Amino acid sequence: MIIRSAHGTAAVEWFLILAIATILVTRAYLAATGYPQVGGGTLHIAHALWGGALMMLALITGWLFLGAGARVTAVIMGGIGFGLFLDEVGKFVTRDNDYFYGPSAEIMYVLVVLILLISRIVRDFRRPTAAESLANAASIAAEGVAHGLPERRRRLAEEYLAAAGEQGLDADTIGHIRAVLESSRDTPDRLIALRARAVALIPDFFRSPRWVSIVGWSLVVFSAVTVVVGSLSFVFTEDRFDDIDIYIELADNAVATWILFLSGVATLAVSAPAMLARSRGLAGVWPLRALRIAALVFLLSNALVDFALEGFGGLVNLGIGLFALSVVSYHLGRAVSASGEGAEPVADQVRV
Repeated sequence: MIIRSAHGTAAVEWFLILAIATILVTRAYLAATGYPQVGGGTLHIAHALWGGALMMLALITGWLFLGAGARVTAVIMGGIGFGLFLDEVGKFVTRDNDYFYGPSAEIMYVLVVLILLISRIVRDFRRPTAAESLANAASIAAEGVAHGLPERRRRLAEEYLAAAGEQGLDADTIGHIRAVLESSRDTPDRLIALRARAVALIPDFFRSPRWVSIVGWSLVVFSAVTVVVGSLSFVFTEDRFDDIDIYIELADNAVATWILFLSGVATLAVSAPAMLARSRGLAGVWPLRALRIAALVFLLSNALVDFALEGFGGLVNLGIGLFALSVVSYHLGRAVSASGEGAEPVADQVRV
């Protein structure tokens, strides 16, 4: 039986964040230093090799050691290693080993999105089974015996035990694991403390609820414009450019046009009702959740087209999209806490 880990989705997400950051830092460093060659006159030690070495060390660390420290170390080494490896994808798919191969950015982007989607599907396709709940609670309890537990992790284990009990597992078995859990000592929650310090660095100006309105109505306007431009692109095809004075850049790229048009329709269909609800005073949780979905759809689809057409020039628009998504996610978290709905389901309460 395959048992899903409570740490899995968060580990995958941080793995990809580190990989993306590594790609950006590597590209910036190489551009600033004139793309130096590591090796002798006839050798070139590609940084993909260093990436492979780090991914190997990440696997070995995961095999040899237990606990959160080993898990975090493996994620960091694996993420950096994967970033160094993926950065040279252009060399692997071209005959002349072209590092600057145009679609490299698109390949990287598509791969990252696929990994994220797969991890989410694995997590969300069904609720944790009784065996998974019990196994994850036991894993947290064992970690507590060795290293202690912060209160957040202890509550998560208790929720898994409660879920296992509701699904009919043996009460004595659950009681044994709860006893092990209760025997673990308390430790500081360094992750939450670090996150709190990071959030405290954000200026109050960017925490204002007004940003939700700015981001939300921007999504509505931009998605509406996308739908209109996409529709015109279908009407004024390449052989009809003389009919209009405005050149529609995407008209000669049918795939890009369809991606933007469909994403614009989806974004408008989700964001417009959410913003109308907020404008009528319904500032609850569901409009923010709808806006987060709209921001994700708009961000992922537009980033795909940007990377396909502009390569790494699409990073600017990607950064703007990530800012919009972070604004909505921040205020959604506050709204969930204020509404008393509680946290997300157990399967969503995943932390490295």
